[in-house]
Amino acid sequence: MTSILQILLFVIDILWFLVLAQVILSWLVNFDVLNLRQPFVYQIWSGLNRILEPLYAPIRKVLPPMGGIDLAPLVLIVALYAVQRILVNNLAGMAF
Repeated sequence: MTSILQILLFVIDILWFLVLAQVILSWLVNFDVLNLRQPFVYQIWSGLNRILEPLYAPIRKVLPPMGGIDLAPLVLIVALYAVQRILVNNLAGMAF
C-alpha cells in the first residue's frame, strides 16, 4: 500500500511541475521573451498542451468567463494539492 501511495504522490508532483512549466512558458510567450515559431519552443508548448488540456477542459466548463484570464491552472494546482493532502493524511495512516 505504501508503494502505491508513493507512486500516486509522485504522479501528482509531476503534474504539478508540468502545470507550473506551462504557466511560466505561457508568460514567456505572452511577453515576447520566447516565440512559438521556434521549433523547440513550439514542441514543448504543444506537448504540454496535449498533456494538460484534458485536465483543464472540465475546469474551464465550470469556471465563468474571466475576460482573458485563465484560472484553470490555478484551480488544477489547488486540486492537486488537495488530493495530495487527502492521500497523505488518510492513506498514510492506514499503511502502517
